[in-house]
Amino acid sequence: MSVTFKDYRLVFQVASLGFFLLAAAPGLSLVVSVPRGGEQFTELWLLGPDRMAEGYPFNVQMGENYLVYVGLGNHMGGARYYAVYVKWRNQTEPLPNATTSMPSTLPMLYEFRALVSEGETWERPVTFSVLEASHYENSSRVDRLVINNRTVSVVSSATWDSENRGYYYQLFFELYLYDLAEAQFRFHDRFVGIWLNMTG
Repeated sequence: MSVTFKDYRLVFQVASLGFFLLAAAPGLSLVVSVPRGGEQFTELWLLGPDRMAEGYPFNVQMGENYLVYVGLGNHMGGARYYAVYVKWRNQTEPLPNATTSMPSTLPMLYEFRALVSEGETWERPVTFSVLEASHYENSSRVDRLVINNRTVSVVSSATWDSENRGYYYQLFFELYLYDLAEAQFRFHDRFVGIWLNMTG
């Protein structure tokens, strides 16, 4: 079998085309981009009673009802199952540590669960009031709260803050994500909260 000039020409054209495509690949990637998955994350927020990032309760009176909204947005690339734990602390009790992925060791007082589709948001009202509290000399103690009509025990004390002139507590919300492999909720490195002054 003999090789003709046309055969050489075809081999040369194919090789040239392959070389051209190889050389042009970086430039072609600017024109023809293959979509890549972006960063996966979850938003967590806390809004005031008018669903704005303002007007949060601060000076809290025993027996008064207060309202905030907790919400989240799913940007994890698919539907996810979340839990939001409501917790209470004084100024010295531990917060979650997002750097080490460790939640606060304080007990959960109330729990929300939500199955949220990719790109969707979820939001719920949180009503709360201090049901039982007392003051003695330079300390304040909160014993019971009502969260969304559920009475919970907290037994939390705060000492007088002479710099800020008050007794301060924090209502905060930790975000958890369901781990299918471990069949349990895991802390998702997100938390939000508001400070409350119980001086009155």
